[in-house]
Amino acid sequence: MRSAQITRNTLETQISVKLALDGTGIARFETGLPFLDHMLDQIARHGMVNLDIVAKGDLHIDAHHTVEDIGITLGQAFNQAIGDKKGLRRYGHAYVPLDEALSRAVLDISGRPGLVFNVKFVRSSIGEFDVDLLHEFFQGFVNHALVTLHIDNLAGNNAHHQAETIFKSFGRALRMALEPDPRMAGIVPSTKGTL
Repeated sequence: MRSAQITRNTLETQISVKLALDGTGIARFETGLPFLDHMLDQIARHGMVNLDIVAKGDLHIDAHHTVEDIGITLGQAFNQAIGDKKGLRRYGHAYVPLDEALSRAVLDISGRPGLVFNVKFVRSSIGEFDVDLLHEFFQGFVNHALVTLHIDNLAGNNAHHQAETIFKSFGRALRMALEPDPRMAGIVPSTKGTL
């Protein structure tokens, strides 16, 4: 099983991530941020990865450091768990609707960090959660997972629905990219021979 366990400790946060890429969607979260837990659960369920995240951060200031550092630590775990990248499909994409909202995620396990995040939320917060932090989460993830990720929210007039379709489509795209390609068995899916 492709898996990893990463711990990140700073003066601002203490994060522990356990990740199994060939999972069944089992998830456990203790981040102190219920809305983020709900979004992380979408990654696990729709990506079919097992995910356990425990985070303690300086939430008395705000959620920025905690959300960003969870993205960083999850990216590090993903990069470690993915291994040599031989036999992967490499690319994944998904469109996911939720009522009036629709989002698309396109992912390349490229070995190069890149994020294009075309999302205009209809309001600045969902409950107590600042929606700007979702960009920080994905930026932290791609920088440390070494993937290229394009996220586009194509429709939506409910911020919760917008966010949920983003995370569901990301999970689905991740699942596709991680699938073994029997025609690429033992081969790195790149003309360079490396990713």
